[in-house]
Amino acid sequence: MESSAQAETPTTSVQEDYLRSAMFGLQDGLVSTTGVVVGISAGIDDKDVIILAAFVAVLVEATSMAAGQYSSEKSVHQMDRSGRHTDSLLIGGAIMFAAYLIGGLFPIVPTILLGRPEAQVVAVLAAFAGLFTVGFVKGRVVGQPPLRSAVELFVIGAAATSIGLAVGFYLKV
Repeated sequence: MESSAQAETPTTSVQEDYLRSAMFGLQDGLVSTTGVVVGISAGIDDKDVIILAAFVAVLVEATSMAAGQYSSEKSVHQMDRSGRHTDSLLIGGAIMFAAYLIGGLFPIVPTILLGRPEAQVVAVLAAFAGLFTVGFVKGRVVGQPPLRSAVELFVIGAAATSIGLAVGFYLKV
């Protein structure tokens, strides 16, 4: 028979852990990579350098985020004496890597396909549309108002992206 303390212990489902990895990766990939792409393109004119920097940034950051996801979740598993955390550390890291990479492609693809002034605008619009969509889907998945969730993620991402743009604009090389 379970004690009342065990019966009241909240459980963490594997899906919650994986949803956290996916949301964090998508959001950070969209915001960070857009900030890098738009910030660098505001500071220099060489499209090849912008694309190189974008790919270096997205691959290094996706790998770093996956490693961070793995090691931080491993710490949680090691502290958890109740057995609530049963998610796979490797799957969580892989979800983080893939989500970050997917989010990072939103601003990179327009940069590859379009000329510099248009690419900047389309990259930002693509990232903002991605943030809004991810926020909307998240709201539906977690049972919160989707529009409110979408606007919240959009505002957070827009603020962070604006910092990258401002830095690139003011520190032109």
